[in-house]
Amino acid sequence: MALPNPGQTSDAGGMGYLISLPRKVVTIYTPIAVFLIVLLFPFYWMTITAFKPNEELLSHVGNPFWVHAPTLAHFKKLLFDTAYPEWLWNTVLVSVVATFVSLVCSVLAAYAIERLRFKGSRGIGMAIFLAYLVPPSILFIPLAAMIYKLHLFDTRLALILTYPTFLIPFCTWLLMGYFKTIPFELEECALIDGASRLQILTKIILPLAVPGMISAGIFSFTLSWNEFIYALTFVSSSEVKTVPVGVITELIEGDVYHWGALMAGALLGSLPVAVLYSFFVEYYVSGMTGAVKE
Repeated sequence: MALPNPGQTSDAGGMGYLISLPRKVVTIYTPIAVFLIVLLFPFYWMTITAFKPNEELLSHVGNPFWVHAPTLAHFKKLLFDTAYPEWLWNTVLVSVVATFVSLVCSVLAAYAIERLRFKGSRGIGMAIFLAYLVPPSILFIPLAAMIYKLHLFDTRLALILTYPTFLIPFCTWLLMGYFKTIPFELEECALIDGASRLQILTKIILPLAVPGMISAGIFSFTLSWNEFIYALTFVSSSEVKTVPVGVITELIEGDVYHWGALMAGALLGSLPVAVLYSFFVEYYVSGMTGAVKE
């Protein structure tokens, strides 16, 4: 008679702990429920505030966690009484172009560092990642001087050129980790067949690294979309502002906070990112896993 494997017995006992419903409630369902409530409550509060009339916002009567008389007045004020459509267009344009530029630079840098393996490549890769750790609150000071000297102040190009300074380092590190998971044998076979490095990159490496590139793209787009310090420093005209800066600077007049319009602007501004994540969440997780497994 075969003796039971101690490892299998312990594994079965560990999984058997979660069979009963009370234990599942305590160890799985309750922590997940608490996590979801803490995570989603700010979005819920933002949504109900965007639809509350001013009377309910300023009143202490009734349930503050529900909307009794929904209204679209705040959205009307946001879309027709402010330059919000222009802010949204500026945000989309700057985010898309900055993400594209960052991805191109990151792909070339990550491929050179990880696949060519020249002398000092490891140190350069570490230096690029350490550059990501420098806070933007320090970088924007020298960048502001360069923007003024290049006569790019108060233009979208100022943001497009400065955003890659914090996007490229992290994307390069992420793609380095993903490129490391691609077998070198594929590249060696292509070199034997006479393929150039550019052909290997475009026809072999990039198709296999699509999840990693999508992950880096989502990361870059999200940071560009939500960036505040550079957009506040380098842009002053209302028609050139992005959503994070425009909502804060145009909907707060002294000590008067237009909370309904503020929450409406935040809600509309968060929807594109949420939709983007919903479509590519599997690729995003796959890309991040490939980057950190080494």
